[in-house]
Parts: sequence; structure tokens; C-alpha cells
Amino acid sequence: MAVWLKQGPGSLKIGYEVVNTFPHDPTAYTQGLLFDGGVLYESTGQKGRSSLRKVELETGEVIEKLDLGDEIFAEGLALAGDNFYQLTWKNNLILVYNRAFELLKKVAYDHDGWGLTFDGTHLIASDGTAYLRFLDPETLEEVRSVRVRIGNRPVGQLNELEMHGPDLYANVYQTDYIHWIDKTTGNVKATIDLAGLWPLKDRPDRNAVLNGIAIDAKTERMFVTGKDCPKLWEIKLVEKKVQ
Repeated sequence: MAVWLKQGPGSLKIGYEVVNTFPHDPTAYTQGLLFDGGVLYESTGQKGRSSLRKVELETGEVIEKLDLGDEIFAEGLALAGDNFYQLTWKNNLILVYNRAFELLKKVAYDHDGWGLTFDGTHLIASDGTAYLRFLDPETLEEVRSVRVRIGNRPVGQLNELEMHGPDLYANVYQTDYIHWIDKTTGNVKATIDLAGLWPLKDRPDRNAVLNGIAIDAKTERMFVTGKDCPKLWEIKLVEKKVQ
């Protein structure tokens, strides 16, 4: 998925082209999304609606679903080895499951939960601030953190996260942007502009925003969706045209 990078941090804007459009459950408040073994796994939020799901890409059919109960507001999702890790927003918990969606443990977590991904060594979590926190997947203790920035300006509202090779992508909450971040330095290398993908007139309410990034590591296919969104798009990144 390597797209050219040039100039300084955050100076490059990247556009997109839609490759395919797939159905997506319009009642799924998407918080975390990942692709593994030919299927999508999804974490959905809101109290009373939070779930962990296995979803067929082509049809959007929910193959398997675990409802989490009225007290849980689920957020980001990551797969590390054979375990799924699911953040909660303000429940101060990380939920750990096996591939059969059996709950293995609940671990206390001191921060708001937003996005979550795995870089092959550490889980990386966002909490709505400009900081990304690196967690040991065994103990779930924080190993280090990095502040995300464009130049010297911190960048917050980082939501759903996705790793692909050395690259980290982050939805920017309530925008149509995905930041492309150097996970080591926190520099925003580029910004993907998804303007027009899901027009405002087609959204059910102001909470229906773009969120959810999944990449097939084998084919480099990139998928994006939104909260309560009836579609999931496969996109490819292209040079953004300047009007």
C-alpha cells in the first residue's frame, strides 16, 4: 500500500478511489474493525448495542455475534496471536477473548478507550488525546507513549487505529480524515481525505461519522466504513487532485 511520501510532516494530502462497495449493518456503531482469515471482525459501541462480531465481507452478514450487556460501551478492537482485545470507552476495562469469542479475562485500564491495534509487538491504544499508548499484550501494562503531531502541533481526536507493516492509520473523530502516522516519532506523515465518500445528507444523524479501517495484510486491500453506516467500501489510495 506504499503511496509516495514527500515534503514535511502532514503536508501531503492523499485522495482515494472506490474499488468495491459492500453492505454493512446500518445499526452497527462501528468502533473497531479488522480483517483476518478472509472475514471482518468488528467491535460496535453504545450501551445496549455493544458487541463483538464476525462478519462476511461480501454480504455484510453477521456470522457470529457476542452481545456485551447494557453496562458496556465497547470501543477499539485488535487481534494479537489468537486473542482479541476490545477496549471499553469509560468502563476502564480491556476485554480479552479467544477466537471462539469466549471471554478470557477483564483487565483494569486507567484511560478512556478509543482505538486499538497491534503492531506485532505491542498493542497501541488511542484515548481521544494526542497520545498513543503502547501496551504489553500479556500484562496490558503501558510500555511507552508517543504524542502525535503535525510539526509542533499536537493532533487529538485519534479514533480507530490500523497497522499495516510499519504504517499506522488513525481515523480523526468527526472528520473525513485518516492520519498516516509514524508510530515511532508520532509525526503525521500524510492525511488521507475521504471527503465525499459518505455524504452528510446520507447520514442518519450527527453521530454517524466515518470510523473503521481494516487492511488485508496479504493483498493490501483497504476497507473503511462508519458508525451506523449501511456501506463498507474498499478503496485504494491515489494522489489527491487539487481544484
